[in-house]
Amino acid sequence: MTHGYTTGSPESTPSYGVPQQRPFQPQAAPAPSPSPAPAPKKPGRDRYLDLLRSIALVRVVVYHLFGWAWLSVLFPSMGVMFALAGSLMARSLSRPAVSVIRGRVRRLLPPLWAFSAVVLVMMFAQGWNPSKDPDNGGTWGVVELINYIIPIGAPPYPWHLGHEGGLLDADWADQAAGPLWYLRAYLWFVVASPLLLWAFRRVPWATLLAPLGLTAIVGTGLVTIPGETGNAVTDFAVYGGCWVLGFAHHEGVLKQVPRYVAVSCSVFVMAFGLWWASGHLGEDGWDLNDIPLAQATWSFGFVVILLQYSPSWQELPGRLAKWDKLVTLANNRAVTIYLWHNLLIMATVPIIDQAYGLPFMGSDRASATLDSTYTLWMFVLVWPLIGLAILAFGWIEDIAAKRSPRLWPNGAKRGGNRRRPVSNSTGRHG
Repeated sequence: MTHGYTTGSPESTPSYGVPQQRPFQPQAAPAPSPSPAPAPKKPGRDRYLDLLRSIALVRVVVYHLFGWAWLSVLFPSMGVMFALAGSLMARSLSRPAVSVIRGRVRRLLPPLWAFSAVVLVMMFAQGWNPSKDPDNGGTWGVVELINYIIPIGAPPYPWHLGHEGGLLDADWADQAAGPLWYLRAYLWFVVASPLLLWAFRRVPWATLLAPLGLTAIVGTGLVTIPGETGNAVTDFAVYGGCWVLGFAHHEGVLKQVPRYVAVSCSVFVMAFGLWWASGHLGEDGWDLNDIPLAQATWSFGFVVILLQYSPSWQELPGRLAKWDKLVTLANNRAVTIYLWHNLLIMATVPIIDQAYGLPFMGSDRASATLDSTYTLWMFVLVWPLIGLAILAFGWIEDIAAKRSPRLWPNGAKRGGNRRRPVSNSTGRHG
């Protein structure tokens, strides 16, 4: 880390030699030394961006738990996370591109390998055979297991495994593997970033708006790309604008646009997204995750406003300061939280089900009360489970980043020195 230092006031250089006798002359009082210039701020984490990443992670967990479609409108977490990752990637590309990409991939893969090892062992233990899977069977099904090691495509998994009423729901594998699309999209963006940043610095507005145009083509059915390739291209298009907005934030391009112009244009783009969504509602209503063009435009405008008002905090101000340790922990363990949260949500079910066997649960009223508050208890229980996952697997993020492993990196003081949080691999993760 480069520390800024300032020199004190200059001192006169003494003259050495034989002193000469001179008549006494009164001398004017020396002028006061100028005050030293304030030292520049030390480079460090932008706590505003760290706060946004933490909010995005919490919103993802809440969305996957409660399934509230309106959360995709209230706070488009994935767009925010890709924008933050894009900003960090642009900052890192001041170094050679090959080494940056290698570093990002290195930070991403070991946490994925730990998650994949647990999930695959669970699936194999329940009798899943990828070569005989009716959906992805044969040799190709086995080859696709590589996506659990390097997420370039979609990992195979059984749509139904086990049986209803088992320890986990029959669709647990589908739920557990669901979040892995983000790692695939992130890897694509990382590999494409040197070219995207090169294009952005030459034709910034065309590069910024091109993903929205691509979404209008592949995300509306105008051009259909079959299979998982189509899903990957659509994801790249939907969130590409947010990733490039991260470039614009780092390069200072957004600050060159008057705030009233940026906000007005963003509101217009977001209004278009809601209008488009109103005519293309799916089974889950206003869930923008099912409406690519609406997701792309709403997320784009939302991120522009967030980054336009970016205060660049070095410390969380006011009442937000009490959340400092949790924000630091979430940013240092963002990959772990994201990878494991869906599986941990499902793990709350067999734990809560044990309550039905308690003696005081024999009455219908007690059982009905637990039934009506079941999801709330899942919400309460999933956070300590996430904490256990951080303790059990989070240190792998440190190893992947070539740091000394830490069990609970929340920025707490140790030995009188506060440990500054470091970047992690997902855009949060830079």
